[in-house]
Amino acid sequence: MSPHPHAGDGVTAQGAGALAEVLRAAARGDFPPADGGFTVLPQPGPRDAGVLGMSAHAVIFADVEPGWVREALLAASPDQLAAPLGPAFLVALGAHTGRRVNIVDVLTVAPALPERPEVPLTEITETDHPRVVRARRFRDAVRVWGTDGGVLVLGRGVAGRWEIAIEVDEEARGRGLGRALALAGRQLLPEGELLWSQQPPGNARSVRAFQAAGFRPVGGEALLVADGPAAG
Repeated sequence: MSPHPHAGDGVTAQGAGALAEVLRAAARGDFPPADGGFTVLPQPGPRDAGVLGMSAHAVIFADVEPGWVREALLAASPDQLAAPLGPAFLVALGAHTGRRVNIVDVLTVAPALPERPEVPLTEITETDHPRVVRARRFRDAVRVWGTDGGVLVLGRGVAGRWEIAIEVDEEARGRGLGRALALAGRQLLPEGELLWSQQPPGNARSVRAFQAAGFRPVGGEALLVADGPAAG
């Protein structure tokens, strides 16, 4: 399979795993052509739909027709490079699919590491921590670890990718714990796997912590959710 199935001016790709293949390719630096176009892929499952914007190319993974996407992008903005992750198109896409737009995140990725985590972690099986509650709504196979001042969550998210979420208590911030938890996530992952993280662009602490832990940006991502609180 090509790393970018049917990439171009909105040709719909068929077959399971199409989005996963695009993500794997982007993680190794093999991006879709920077042609100002878009690719429409089928939703990887009933839960996950959204838009992934990369360098001058967008991937819309939702059950929509390419012709509708083309017209909606033209109507949304004269800047076709910015339109896919712009508010007008995302609102239109949400209305068209019966979903609502989550925030636009920076999507980052890092490979697994063989070392053991330096931060002491204890796996937690029962918790109502808000970060964990959100993770269980948007991810499968969720596992949770706690440490003094923070929590680390791993789970299978969009297209089956491993995703990480962390939270550092207010009183524990400014000591490098966010970076340590992000790095620990890579160290807990099976060998050869990739770990993905979404960070709101305005959350400078989170962006810097993940970059310091070796995560590198792939693009911007906006998820469309059916109902309930925002993901995170």
